[in-house]
Amino acid sequence: MTEEILKSKNLPRAAQDLRYLLNRGYPRKAVLQVVGNRYGLNYDQRHLLHRGVFSKADSESRKKKKIPLERIRHKDLVIDGYNVLITIEAALSDRPLVLGDDGFIRDISGLSGNFKKTERTEEALQLIFNFLKRAKPRQTLFLFDSPISMSGELAQEVRNRLRKENLPGDAMAVKVPERIMIGFPGMIATSDTAIIDQSRKVVDLAGHII
Repeated sequence: MTEEILKSKNLPRAAQDLRYLLNRGYPRKAVLQVVGNRYGLNYDQRHLLHRGVFSKADSESRKKKKIPLERIRHKDLVIDGYNVLITIEAALSDRPLVLGDDGFIRDISGLSGNFKKTERTEEALQLIFNFLKRAKPRQTLFLFDSPISMSGELAQEVRNRLRKENLPGDAMAVKVPERIMIGFPGMIATSDTAIIDQSRKVVDLAGHII
């Protein structure tokens, strides 16, 4: 899949044009369509640009909010569950990732709404818990989107693992996790641009683990 996405020789030029237009204030959705059409990009290639190319102003703003991982120690941490899990699973499964202009690593699979638990999920969770044991946040809250199938069961599993590992925290399946994350006074682990743009302190937990 990675080779299929990247085989277009026009992709770097498309990224350059998109960045140029975004820097001049053109609307993101419209210029993505214009640039994609101009260079004959397929859906996956357009999605890569959507996930990775941003204006200089947006990129710099997000980079200023990105907190070094060592500053998590003894701080409250909320984890955007599916966002972090799917990104780590993508790396474990050799699915394509993109390092965005804003410094955050993202998957480009578009699987969030169709997430299904697999063996990779267990591997990704173990990597997250290994990190938490080293980083020692004061407490950790995992949030999962309840409209996604089996979210309640996944939250219960994470809750049990927190207790088993003697890590302070909780896990919840809620309808709109963004409402809790946006404005959260502690650290937020996500690469979701909408959440980053409305938050103060963000960590690229998945990117760090990868």
